[in-house]
Amino acid sequence: MDAIQRFAMNMKRTRKINNISQDELAHRSGLHRTYIGSVERGERNLTLRNAEVIAKALSTTLAALVSND
Repeated sequence: MDAIQRFAMNMKRTRKINNISQDELAHRSGLHRTYIGSVERGERNLTLRNAEVIAKALSTTLAALVSND
């Protein structure tokens, strides 16, 4: 599994654990809803800046979203 797929999987898992919709995550992060969906499906090669914004919106760390755990 590459870093993008790992980020996507961890992002989706964290979002669901926190009971946050993609729409709500988009609102919290200031990113577009379709962008959030494509990142979550592993279709985007997102920037480090956007990865950090998503982590903050999920109340987690960037390290947690790229972790192998």
